[in-house]
Amino acid sequence: MDYQKLYEIWCENAKEDSDLIAELESIKDNDTEIYDRFYTALKFGTAGLRGVIGAGTNRMNIYVVRQATQGLANYVLKKYGGGAVAISHDSRIKADLFMIEAARVLAASGIKVYITSELQPTPVLSYLVRYFNCRAGIMVTASHNPAKYNGYKAYGEDGCQMTDNAAAAVYDEIQKLDMFADVKTADFDEAVKSGMIEYVDDSVYDSYLEKVMEQQVNPGICKGAGLKVVYTPLNGTGNKLVRRVLKNIGVEEVIVVKEQEMPDGNFTTCPYPNPEIHEALQKGLELCETEQPDLLLATDPDADRVGIAVRDYDGSFRLITGNEDGVMLTNYILSCKKEAGTLPEKPVVVKTIVTTPLINKLCDKYGCELKNVLTGFKYIGEVILGLEQKGEEDRYLFGFEESYGYLAGTYVRDKDAVVASMLVAEMAAYYRKQGKSLAQVIDGLYEEFGYYLNRTFAFEFEGAAGMQKMADMMTRVRENVPDSIAGYKAVKVSDYLLKKETDLLTGEETALTLPTSNVIAVNLEGDNAVIFRPSGTEPKIKLYITTVGKDKDDALQICENLVSSAKDVLGL
Repeated sequence: MDYQKLYEIWCENAKEDSDLIAELESIKDNDTEIYDRFYTALKFGTAGLRGVIGAGTNRMNIYVVRQATQGLANYVLKKYGGGAVAISHDSRIKADLFMIEAARVLAASGIKVYITSELQPTPVLSYLVRYFNCRAGIMVTASHNPAKYNGYKAYGEDGCQMTDNAAAAVYDEIQKLDMFADVKTADFDEAVKSGMIEYVDDSVYDSYLEKVMEQQVNPGICKGAGLKVVYTPLNGTGNKLVRRVLKNIGVEEVIVVKEQEMPDGNFTTCPYPNPEIHEALQKGLELCETEQPDLLLATDPDADRVGIAVRDYDGSFRLITGNEDGVMLTNYILSCKKEAGTLPEKPVVVKTIVTTPLINKLCDKYGCELKNVLTGFKYIGEVILGLEQKGEEDRYLFGFEESYGYLAGTYVRDKDAVVASMLVAEMAAYYRKQGKSLAQVIDGLYEEFGYYLNRTFAFEFEGAAGMQKMADMMTRVRENVPDSIAGYKAVKVSDYLLKKETDLLTGEETALTLPTSNVIAVNLEGDNAVIFRPSGTEPKIKLYITTVGKDKDDALQICENLVSSAKDVLGL
């Protein structure tokens, strides 16, 4: 439908949110603004929905949320004949409203709904789906995006984010619906009164924390260790549960960054609340200068990712990358369990294809099976499900991705900053008792295996023209795979869209068995690599660079050269 016609339909029908009414009126003579809001609709995919909050089909608002939820309800009814859905939300603007609107739609369709009385971390939503034997789950969050965004993650009955087939089926149902005429809503208060909508009891969160506590590697190690932690929830959902679990394991001194303690969807002190970004941790680092802790922990708004900083040799605080933290945690879990004799037979570690290959070295050292999956924690969840179906879930030890997401245990099927924060603190206490800092631990691993440097570079392209430009860039790379990058010979190319891997030395082609994804990985001589990937949740194209050097300076120089050359390949 013509975007101007859509705009007129919205002006006639979008009468339930005063913010939307005002926004639609404010753009009535601005063709560019109308086009940007209505030229397309937010597409429901494996990451659900994500977009700027506002009016229009290309924005996050109650009507887009209702339509998506009606599609999800129809999917649940067709596939299962009924059942329950769990819903929660983080601190995002309008997140609680979107949760209530989704609950109203589900209740009107005869589907039981469990909702949280306050904001909760994303992993808790995954837990609720499994705890209540739900058919699906919804988490209203835009994770670590800027304040103007909100989103809607959909989960399957296994507690994983929906994978490709399920998301496609829901999207098909959404496509059949008129946003205003075909969506049913129940009265919220009446639905609560009748029991169709039920608030989750606090005892359920206690049971979640019990499961987290079961993942301790060295119970009691923090008691008497004298560990001092600065913590920031970045104005999100981690504040209560992270602090509870740290207290439970014996971390006696936790200082919270006051400006970022309470929920605030405006994120005024960290415009981009992503623990991968230095600016997001700035307030925490400033407090570290005053408090001089052993460790800084920072969880993102929906508390599924955690970033850390540790005291360096000169007393300053050193940011640890997601890859480094994942490597240290993997090493800590494997080494301690092997020493204690509790390492299972054929242990399994899972990582994504853009995560550091240094983990391969650790898995070889401990006789551990390493599984590589596509980017997205749902694929790690699928591995856990596969093990569970064979009665082998105890083989799973740890899964992680370079973007600061970690999971030990199988009680949830998404990355969990609560359990990760607990394990990082435990790990810091364990090495502290040996007289070692975490900076010494990661440097020791580099000395043992080589200096693996991993960096991610993102280039943003807003709007319709930007999305097309990104698509053109990926096509250009795919049709003109470079023989070398920055003088390093390409030895293998893996195209996850074409689902083939080519050995450039022999010319041999192998079929890739992972799901289809628009990712091109170029492996270079010397164990260096460049991966080209458009983000699935943001208007960005990303470069994942792996370099292996004699030391940090050498690896950084190689990285700088690879980035410059890879940008040329993209045409940037």
